[in-house]
Amino acid sequence: MITPDQEKWLAHLQDDNCTVILPHDPKAAEKFERIKKLIASLIGSSVPVHHCGASSMGISGQGELDIYIPVSAEKFDSMLIPLEDIFGKPGSVYALDRARFVTRIDGAKAEIFLVNEKGRSWTDGCRFEGYLKSHPDALAAYAKMKEEGNGLSTQAYYRRKTEFINGILSKAA
Repeated sequence: MITPDQEKWLAHLQDDNCTVILPHDPKAAEKFERIKKLIASLIGSSVPVHHCGASSMGISGQGELDIYIPVSAEKFDSMLIPLEDIFGKPGSVYALDRARFVTRIDGAKAEIFLVNEKGRSWTDGCRFEGYLKSHPDALAAYAKMKEEGNGLSTQAYYRRKTEFINGILSKAA
């Protein structure tokens, strides 16, 4: 099931292109550590920086590193400034919830998300990945769903992915 807010988000995605799914990059963890050090040099080592998504779980994906920086709502705006200094303006910002930066570092595409540590995008993401990590059959099904999405439009791919995630979240409740 897709929520009305998710439908609204899906409607803005491209529907005339093809999603490319790539095999897991065995150097993903090493690339993440380099990016994490760069981020820590900007915002301090006390702020958590997490490697999430397909590349952190060792499965096929779109070839990017998903990097999350969860902070309190009070620190959200002040953390944007140093991140903008190195990564440029974020591609999207949802006030006090999340900001998304896309960059390339050492040849690796990175999607860097500054997120509200109490926001649903972060808490649901943690529940989803936690469930997959503790249920190998669900992780295998997710990997298969992603691989079968190769060649779909961005909108169709994310529709399938959102439905899958919602199904897992209902089990993880």
